[in-house]
Amino acid sequence: MDVMGDMATLFETGRFVQPSGPGGTGDETEAADEAAEEVRRRLAAEAGDVEAMSVLGSMLLRRGDLDGAEPHLRAATAAGDRAAANNLGVLLHQRGYADEAAGWWRIAAVAGSAAAAHALGRHFRERGDEPAAEYWLRQSAEQGHVLGAYALADLLEHRGDTATERWMRMAAERGHREAAYRLARALDRRAARETGGDGAERSAADEAEQWYRQAAARGHRRAALHLGAILERRGELKEAGRWYLTSAKDGEARAACALGFLLRDAGDSESAAVWWLRAAQDGDGNAANALGALHAERGEHQTAERWYRAAMDAGDDNGAYNLGLLCAAQGRTQQAEQWYRRAAYAGHREAANALAILLLQSGDRTGAEPWFSKAAEAGSVDAAFNLGILYAGRGADEEALRWYERAASAGHAEAALQVGMARLRDGDEQEAERHLRCAAGAGSAEAAYRLAALLDARRPPEPAHELGESAHEKTECEEWYERAAGQGHRRAQVRVGMLAAARGDVGEAARWYRAAAEAGSRNGAFNLGLLLAREGSEPEAALWWTRAADAGHGRAALRLALVCARRGELSDGQRWADRAVTLGPPEVARRAARLRDALREELSA
Repeated sequence: MDVMGDMATLFETGRFVQPSGPGGTGDETEAADEAAEEVRRRLAAEAGDVEAMSVLGSMLLRRGDLDGAEPHLRAATAAGDRAAANNLGVLLHQRGYADEAAGWWRIAAVAGSAAAAHALGRHFRERGDEPAAEYWLRQSAEQGHVLGAYALADLLEHRGDTATERWMRMAAERGHREAAYRLARALDRRAARETGGDGAERSAADEAEQWYRQAAARGHRRAALHLGAILERRGELKEAGRWYLTSAKDGEARAACALGFLLRDAGDSESAAVWWLRAAQDGDGNAANALGALHAERGEHQTAERWYRAAMDAGDDNGAYNLGLLCAAQGRTQQAEQWYRRAAYAGHREAANALAILLLQSGDRTGAEPWFSKAAEAGSVDAAFNLGILYAGRGADEEALRWYERAASAGHAEAALQVGMARLRDGDEQEAERHLRCAAGAGSAEAAYRLAALLDARRPPEPAHELGESAHEKTECEEWYERAAGQGHRRAQVRVGMLAAARGDVGEAARWYRAAAEAGSRNGAFNLGLLLAREGSEPEAALWWTRAADAGHGRAALRLALVCARRGELSDGQRWADRAVTLGPPEVARRAARLRDALREELSA
């Protein structure tokens, strides 16, 4: 049998490739050229030209003229044209005669048609005959047929075969966009597994990005989505936005949602809402939640609730959680509890934590604990911290510390502070310092203050300075005191003021004392009074000492008693001396008692 090459249209998953040939520009020119080509092929076919029969049959098949195509394809097939045999299989498959189509594909495949081997392999896979499917798909792939390579890779991946990547790569390298996307996904997963930060991980991630880029450039919308996500993580937001936009315009709801978040972060909430709306209407729960949050921020609670419900209907548990938050913010506690429960039962860990807090606030500690535990075990850092508070409240310090440590290891600043304080109580200063540094670095003012106090206690005495030498150099403990003071920590503010006064910076000392005093610190008020008295402003000093004494500061009460005694206001002096005796400490109480007795004697004289 004289077997000719595949010059006619070949089966390609329902698509047909038009034979190349000379053509003009514009639809009318192309149509005229095609008509002329058909006339030439028809005349040649009538004259017995096998190639013309095959090509004419493929042209009619592509046009959908199955009745016209079939006799030409059968005639060419009978003359040994393997392309015609393949296309006859396509025609019969379209008519629903799958088994007869497979017979012709087998003839063409045996004759060397890679396209027919691919079609035959797919036929057997659809029938569930995987060994036969693999055989024919391998025949097709080994001849370099791109669709055969992709179909073989798909079959092997389904079976977990290690050879999958080889054939997927081959199809991708020859322009198959779905193969490029799936190869990128496989490399992405490999990079995620190889978390050691070595070269292999970076290489897999880089190659994955290249294949995403190739697939996206060929119009693969999910590849464009993943490429956008990679670029966004890297901070290349402008390019990420372009790929999200490309993917979103092609109908990818997740890309529309991601584009919305990019626009919102850039300050364009109106455009963000447009893309979120588009994504939400396509069933994206995350976008529906984002719309809900946007309307909630605007005070449009009914609209927000509608979108949260839409998110929930889309299968997003965040919808129920957000409904709980919305109800809780409006004081609808019973409804909030219902929504939290719904989300918590679905496995939403933050909803479980919120539900536990709600139960705790209502006095149901027994009901709260299991929800805190469930949330913490699921990875909620806040729940782990709250469990620590719960156990500490009942005196179970060891169990509390265990949960504090768990939350601290995940970066919870207040939990790290609690661990640091526990280690201080145990005398383990090294561990205490480590945790206090973590908490202070994460923004805890109390941790910064306690870390400063720890470092302060280790600081050697200041050496004597000679004339002309710098009187003071700021230490690390002072820097932590200042950080805590800047965050409004009153004791830190007092300590910074004391350090400033020690180095002779009266203005700086007064500033920090005043800040502490105005925030309610009695020590700050007392020290500010001392500073003002030394500067000759005793009336103003008395005002701050009065504030301090009213807040329970014994030394301030004694100072006021002395001021009144000097002014001759003996009754007021005796009253403040009595107050100082009551407040203490013991040394102050003794001095105040002596002063009170002296004032009493003078009043009775």
